[in-house]
Amino acid sequence: MYWEDTDAGGVVYHAGYLRFLERARTEWMRAMAMGQDALRRSHGIVFVVRELSIAYDKPARLDDELDSTVRVGRLRSASMDIAQDVLRAADGVTLARAQVRIACVDAEAFVPRRIPSNIADLIQGHNFE
Repeated sequence: MYWEDTDAGGVVYHAGYLRFLERARTEWMRAMAMGQDALRRSHGIVFVVRELSIAYDKPARLDDELDSTVRVGRLRSASMDIAQDVLRAADGVTLARAQVRIACVDAEAFVPRRIPSNIADLIQGHNFE
């Protein structure tokens, strides 16, 4: 954890967790060779957050090393549900839990688009922990 991620008391501000979750999803997509820019160029789509629910269990503090997980739940034709956790690396304690609905949209018009079948195949069962 870096100073810029914390408040004056050395505790991570609640909105900071959104950045950690986003970074984990980005790395998860890159691990499948599905970076957002590549998807935009090759398929004309991007994935965007449609809904997000987060529970804060324990605080992350200055100098904590954090791990984030990504687990695909339900995959629909134009969206997917993802469960994510933010854990303290030193002891594996869960600090925050999130449920995220990701929508597939047209990169130009930002209207829903069906997830291409080859991309859906990559997503199925591919978790990041």
